[in-house]
Amino acid sequence: MRVCAECGGELAAAFRFCPWCSAPQRSKLVEFFRAHPRDEGRALRVSRYLTEDPHVRFSVWNAEGVAEAAVSLEEEEAERLAGFLVTQKPQRDWIERVLGKARGSV
Repeated sequence: MRVCAECGGELAAAFRFCPWCSAPQRSKLVEFFRAHPRDEGRALRVSRYLTEDPHVRFSVWNAEGVAEAAVSLEEEEAERLAGFLVTQKPQRDWIERVLGKARGSV
């Protein structure tokens, strides 16, 4: 058994909220993301844990609401992933202009 940091009441480790005072037992931020149409029926859940062991957890959920897979990243890896995701995409308009000019000059 562990003890609630808020009221001191005993609670099982599995409890997310204290049954005595309703205080959350772990702090986290959660966001769901829709899948690409080819993965219809699935969703990505990302949880950022703000506890003494900070980490970011990714889980894939199916249409029945069951997690099929999950992985946690340490903060440094999560920051690296964020940088990868915001990397500027290729300029499609520029590529199409170049390819269009090349096709027109042939």
